[in-house]
Amino acid sequence: MSLDRPYQETIDYLYALQKHGIKLGLFNSHALMEIMGSPHRAFRAVHVAGTNGKGSTSVFLAAMLRAAGYRVGLYTSPHLVSFTERIRINSVPIAERRVVELAQRIRDGCRRVIPDGTGAITPTFFEVTTAMAFTYFAEEGVDIAVVEVGMGGKLDSTNVVMPLVSVITNIDIEHAEFLGSTLELIAAEKAGIIKPGVPVVTGAVQPEVIAVIEREASAKGATVYRLARDFSPEQVLSQRDQVFDYRGITTSYQQIKIAMLGRHQVDNACLALASIECLRGSSIAVDEAAARRGLERAQWEGRLERVASRPDLYLDGAHNPASAQKLAAAVRDLKSSYRRLVLVIGILGDKDYAGIIAALAPLAEHVVATKPRYARAMDVEELASAMRALRSSVDCADTVEGAIARARDIAAADDLILVTGSLYVVGDARAFLCADPDRSDAFSGLKG
Repeated sequence: MSLDRPYQETIDYLYALQKHGIKLGLFNSHALMEIMGSPHRAFRAVHVAGTNGKGSTSVFLAAMLRAAGYRVGLYTSPHLVSFTERIRINSVPIAERRVVELAQRIRDGCRRVIPDGTGAITPTFFEVTTAMAFTYFAEEGVDIAVVEVGMGGKLDSTNVVMPLVSVITNIDIEHAEFLGSTLELIAAEKAGIIKPGVPVVTGAVQPEVIAVIEREASAKGATVYRLARDFSPEQVLSQRDQVFDYRGITTSYQQIKIAMLGRHQVDNACLALASIECLRGSSIAVDEAAARRGLERAQWEGRLERVASRPDLYLDGAHNPASAQKLAAAVRDLKSSYRRLVLVIGILGDKDYAGIIAALAPLAEHVVATKPRYARAMDVEELASAMRALRSSVDCADTVEGAIARARDIAAADDLILVTGSLYVVGDARAFLCADPDRSDAFSGLKG
């Protein structure tokens, strides 16, 4: 079954907005909020920035709040298969008809509004998507929304919200052409989500990054709570389910369980727990039972997600050296249960591919190099050549579907297949393995 025509036309309109590129700035976002009746003021929010772990931390937070009985909005990016994944309430993606209706209202409003006398505003993909999400949350009456930053923080479209808690997961070099080429410059952009008097929870570890966050928070009278200093996991047992004790800011829990794999997810869960502690000051109450239920039930597509068995096939969207290193640590633990690892990998051409493959290639007995259906994808032969410098057994496939088929030909039932390197690769894989491809509207998932 193909996509409904009005929805397909809306998706085509949204994706066509890429011609406006990525614009870091809040002028259009404020104009769109005014067009839509200031929806960003109609709900409470938690704002989540960072280089890696934003989505997982956001999902942990949303799951705990929902388990406590709140109606919870969740805004994340990019999507893997369907645009509707970006905007959810209580884990349910927005309906296609609402996507059509909200986009049309914004489209009509942009034609009418002439904010500076030079003509109608020309918003980007992400600016429009953010306005749609905030309007949806306001009109559907969410109690609280967990809002993930698209890129950076200070000038990101989402930075019109006044949150109850600001979360900065961690910081590494990313999007240097937009955010700056040093950790300090990138930290300054991400610290731009800090608001006067609003508590800050962070997993940042580098001294120069912490200094930037502390300086910005001090200037705005905001208290900073740091992972490993003010809260931390203890007694971590990483198996099929991960179990740990949480030493919190004012509260401690024993034997917390999460189903998401990878030691880094324990830290993300702790960031979410610390954020829940901070929310108590704003009369958002999540008791221990709800926190436990939410964390245990939380799932996040494309993050060490097992989607097939015999051989087991996992998807993970690691797309920079820092996330690849965390994935490698998790795969080392997983490998003890398998005979061999067959790695399916595709990377975007503007990423630090050398850092990504350096972390992952040594773990694999065989590699299949591929590319997603996206213009920025790295050439398959170029990627394969780089992989052969680290691993002799390397095949190529021009599509993710072909790469998975090749991996399955190679792998035995007791082997592990890992598909990674980009969220776009994971999106192609999920559309192929987990969804009806005729219903897929997967795209490049523009952020800014």
